[in-house]
Amino acid sequence: MTGGVVFALSTLLLVQAVSPCPKECSCDSHAKVVDCRGRGLYDIPHKLHPDTQELYLQDNRIRGLGSMAFRETPQLRVLDLANNTITMLSPSALLGLRSLRSLSLANNSIREVDRRFLGSIRNLTQLDLSYNSIGGLPGALADSFHHLTHLSLHNNRLTKLDRSHLEALGNMEVVHLRGNPWKCDCQMIGLKLWLETFTFKGGVVDEVVCAQPHAMRERDLRQVPYELFHACMTTSYSYLFANIHHLDSQHRLLRGHLHPSPEAPPYGGEFGPPPECEAKQKPRPVNLRHAIATVVITGVVCGIVCLMMLAAAVYGCAYAAIMAKYQRELKMREKETGGGTDRENADREEEKEPLENAIA
Repeated sequence: MTGGVVFALSTLLLVQAVSPCPKECSCDSHAKVVDCRGRGLYDIPHKLHPDTQELYLQDNRIRGLGSMAFRETPQLRVLDLANNTITMLSPSALLGLRSLRSLSLANNSIREVDRRFLGSIRNLTQLDLSYNSIGGLPGALADSFHHLTHLSLHNNRLTKLDRSHLEALGNMEVVHLRGNPWKCDCQMIGLKLWLETFTFKGGVVDEVVCAQPHAMRERDLRQVPYELFHACMTTSYSYLFANIHHLDSQHRLLRGHLHPSPEAPPYGGEFGPPPECEAKQKPRPVNLRHAIATVVITGVVCGIVCLMMLAAAVYGCAYAAIMAKYQRELKMREKETGGGTDRENADREEEKEPLENAIA
């Protein structure tokens, strides 16, 4: 009798050790799914099976994700945390989830997403950040999510979105951007170009409705004509030439320090104190992206100018050749006409001579 009880207890403990499941959740060990929806949870449940692949935690009261919050479930492929009260996301909360494919943080109170939080899940294909208070996206979005196909950012507080964040997402198929207070100024031209290219290639996007300025309010960014961005184009060219002038000044100043002129007066001489003693503006930090853009735009402008000069040269040569040919033909015609006139004059002189002899 005692042996039977011990065997039963041992079997029960063995089953629990093999297939642990939190008491607040329901588990399907065959499908490797753990369902903890609507259980009033304030934190991630413990004692999850390490082979769990799908974890559903929506409709709870979870307020934050701590460091290594899912270290017990490294094989997770689907994680749904929608409709909670999450405000805090630890940068290392998702660390170790290399197999994660789908992540939903919709309908929470998230204001900011750390680049390290997204950088640890590089194989993600679906990301839902809708219905939060996010005002901007980190650059890691473009660096990490090369496999992302579905991105939901609707109903947040986004006013702009860098084109480079989206261009690197080469596998993107569906993007949701509606319900944000978009500011359709010069910084949105890049997004407008990307949206037009994306939809032309077959991508699906809902709408980007401008909230400001007033002239573009309630208009879809894709339907705003480029003529309304004319001031932006002028500003871009002014910025380009200002950068060129600034780089040229810096180059001359550096060359002057490295190779001073032998005729320059000594410091403190006739021309006053050295330049280092003069009041200078605080140097602006060098922006590598702006520098590259400046070089590219400068190359494009120079290339266009060279093509125009080449076309002008070809046109000039062709025009000169046509005019030379025309002058040659004109001279030949004049010679032929002049020869006929000389013969007629000679015939007239010969007729006059016999008549004069007869009279004499």
